Amino acid sequence: MSASLPYWLLPLLPLAGSGLNGFFGNKLPRPVVAAIALLSTAASFALAAWLFFNFSGTAQSLPGAPWIAVTGFQANFNLYVDHLTLIMLMVVTGVGFLIHIYSAGYMAHEEGYWRFFAYLNLFMFFMLVLVLAGNFLLMFVGWEGVGLASYLLIGFYFRCPSAASAGKKAFVVNRIGDFGFLLAMFLLISHFGTLDYTRIFGAIQSAPTSLTTAAYTAIALLMLLGATGKSAQIPLYVWLPDAMEGPTPVSALIHAATMVTAGVYMVARSHAIFNHAPIALTTVAVIGAATAFFAATVGLVQTDIKRVLAYSTISQLGYMFLACGVAAYSAAIFHLVSHAFFKALLFLAAGSVIHAMNGEQDMRKMGGLRRFVPVTFWTMTAGTLAITGIFPFAGFFSKDAILYEAFASGPGGKILWAVGLVTAFLTAFYMFRLWYLTFFGDRREAGDSHPHDSPWSMLGPLILLAILSFVGGWIGWPHGLWGSDHFAAFLAPVFADMPANTEASPGSHIELILAIVSTIVALLGWVFADLFYRRRPELPASLAAKASGLYKLLSGKYWIDELYAATIVRPLEVGSETVLYRGVDNTLVDGATHSIAEGALGAGGVIRRMQSGNIRSYAGWIAIGGAALLILAIEVAR
Repeated sequence: MSASLPYWLLPLLPLAGSGLNGFFGNKLPRPVVAAIALLSTAASFALAAWLFFNFSGTAQSLPGAPWIAVTGFQANFNLYVDHLTLIMLMVVTGVGFLIHIYSAGYMAHEEGYWRFFAYLNLFMFFMLVLVLAGNFLLMFVGWEGVGLASYLLIGFYFRCPSAASAGKKAFVVNRIGDFGFLLAMFLLISHFGTLDYTRIFGAIQSAPTSLTTAAYTAIALLMLLGATGKSAQIPLYVWLPDAMEGPTPVSALIHAATMVTAGVYMVARSHAIFNHAPIALTTVAVIGAATAFFAATVGLVQTDIKRVLAYSTISQLGYMFLACGVAAYSAAIFHLVSHAFFKALLFLAAGSVIHAMNGEQDMRKMGGLRRFVPVTFWTMTAGTLAITGIFPFAGFFSKDAILYEAFASGPGGKILWAVGLVTAFLTAFYMFRLWYLTFFGDRREAGDSHPHDSPWSMLGPLILLAILSFVGGWIGWPHGLWGSDHFAAFLAPVFADMPANTEASPGSHIELILAIVSTIVALLGWVFADLFYRRRPELPASLAAKASGLYKLLSGKYWIDELYAATIVRPLEVGSETVLYRGVDNTLVDGATHSIAEGALGAGGVIRRMQSGNIRSYAGWIAIGGAALLILAIEVAR
């Protein structure tokens, strides 16, 4: 058996599930549709787990069939498997399987049940191709595929104009980033003659100065443009909040746990390039810190429970980019994993709340739900404690690893650390704001809703994700807090070319102090949320009235969408309407077509009249035309 076959089966299993449901699902009972989708994903997860625990420990480039072969360039369907690949496989298949189980209950009464699972399995296929790819071209296939699946799933409720528009917005914005990724690949081919990971990274390791710093920087910045689109960073983050129009399981799987982390994965995978482009690395760090803070400020005033979590996702992805920007790639992937646990949990718990409220998403119409949905309440509490970084939940370890690495990265790192610390305070505040508005206080009725907890097909995944959100960070317990940091040790072979950070040692007072400071800051965010939304619930309205300008700025999301519409979208629409449509299409294309058509009709009329014996009436015109052709022939001959 080929060594690559088990790895190829990982994406092919959900592809088979997608094909079966896509072609035959509308004729199958819903339990059969769900069984096909779940079994294909479960098999993929079981195989990923088996491969994880039986991995040889050595990175493998698994050869595949030839794909593109032209003079001087060849690309194959080859795979690349190392420790980073295995971690991503476990996250994608494990969290993906839990969300599939949840979806079977959440979507039980939705029209297009078979279509939803066909799309969801299709997404799993493309995401696994992206992770397993052994070259940038195959990665790009998965990259574009998850974008397609995201478009289909965001616009799943296609009869709803806002959902259809959100899907188109996500698709178009991501194409901007993808253009940068394509240009980066062209530069890689130009400089290395290949897109294969092992050949590119091997060439860089053996002869790092074969490329100029400018070349490394250009490639890295173009890759970063692609990453900002896929991972919703400034300036291409605007699609993700609108993507909440899709079903909640989609938000949990695609827009929290997997697809949006593809940009982080791509930067980490390409660290050999970024390490030789200090300007690009600094840009990554600055964009990450700015995005983390910016999105957190917007999350402070959102009233839709899913949009709070959407801006939270953008902010947490900013933390991951911050880590990559200070070359702390292990910390970035560690936060990617823990974030997959607690953010998937938070989205699914929000979906359980929405289910209990008969579709209501406005937190102002909730309140007092903890008595009616106790399992949802306790699991969402675990997710809230994890994302805010309360010890010993997962977010405490992964977030603090990033803050510490930023602090230790040099003078500029202290500024990045400060921005990350303020963002941690804001995160705690808006998450506990969501917690209090949803579960505490008096019931604020939403129509005729009778709140109730979800079925166990939905609650089961919540409980498992809550457990992972609690203990999932322990695998990265840092040396500075008397731990072993098994996570960084596992990834060490991937980032073996990175200089070791010797500042931290077992019991290091620096890391311990920073951990204490960040915990105090998170607790302060909780205290202020408690003051505003439990003890003095009249304060938010009073403060919003006093600082109305700031409140409008935040609630208007800094009017970035309006700015883009005025400076980019509208000029393109006007130019397309006046220049391309009226000028080129109507005047030139349609005009020429109309003239040709008139000529053809005229010629047809001539022929018909000639056939009917009316030759004399056209003799003059025929003579003039013949004379003109004769003069033209003479001029050409001269």
